[in-house]
Amino acid sequence: MNYRHLYHAGNFADVFKHAILALVIERLKAKDAPFAVIDTHAGAGLYDISGPEAQKTGEFARGYGQIASADLPAALAPYRAAVAQVNPEVALRFYPGSPLLALALMRPRDRLVACELHPDEARALKRALGRDKRAEVHERDGYAALKAFLPPKERRGLVLIDPPFEAPAERRRVVRALAQAHARWPTGIYALWYPIKADSEARLFHAELANTGIRRQLACEVRMQAGDEPARLNGCGLVIVNPPFQIEATLRQVLPALHAALAGAGGTRVDWVVPE
Repeated sequence: MNYRHLYHAGNFADVFKHAILALVIERLKAKDAPFAVIDTHAGAGLYDISGPEAQKTGEFARGYGQIASADLPAALAPYRAAVAQVNPEVALRFYPGSPLLALALMRPRDRLVACELHPDEARALKRALGRDKRAEVHERDGYAALKAFLPPKERRGLVLIDPPFEAPAERRRVVRALAQAHARWPTGIYALWYPIKADSEARLFHAELANTGIRRQLACEVRMQAGDEPARLNGCGLVIVNPPFQIEATLRQVLPALHAALAGAGGTRVDWVVPE
């Protein structure tokens, strides 16, 4: 694994992804029944953004650092509260990865299953999650883990699929994994993160998702760079399968405000890959 998220923690892609993750979890909490969150590419869990790696790129300052004190819609308050929870001091020093963020938002009766293949990252994740009895850490391939953990015993919840997209065939692997997971657990909520470099690649990804035959796929995108330059990360997206009730309207309100606070070019988009 060449990708190290410590260089990118809290960047615009994390802000976008984690804000939506928090919104989905808040909707899951609207019902009393317990739920599971399954994170297939969990990472190290907690990142020190004061360290040399994060300081080298400056991506946190242009990401969460931009929105930490911005005037944002109330729906984003749980997300910001989860970040504040890992920063007991006044200054921002740490940024939570998706498993720690999810755990901060979950209730005592909910459960987290976090998968991380890289041994060093898996050890760091176990340290970050501590002895929280709601959390399970599995040092294994996240795609293969979907076969073992779906459907979850709670019968409701969220699967986050967020690979680094280092391998050329990663997009097709994500689509195949979703199709297989959905066949095992068709009522679950799935969130698939993807980078946006060339527009043509994003359109192809959506077409491949549509070809799975899975209905109710909502695509959310944010673009921080104008134009279509395939050599750089121009933006990113998240496709939500079986999106919770009313979340489409919330995203249409929240994402433009988030994009404005990030001071990016481009814009945001919320649209159906496959109609309701």
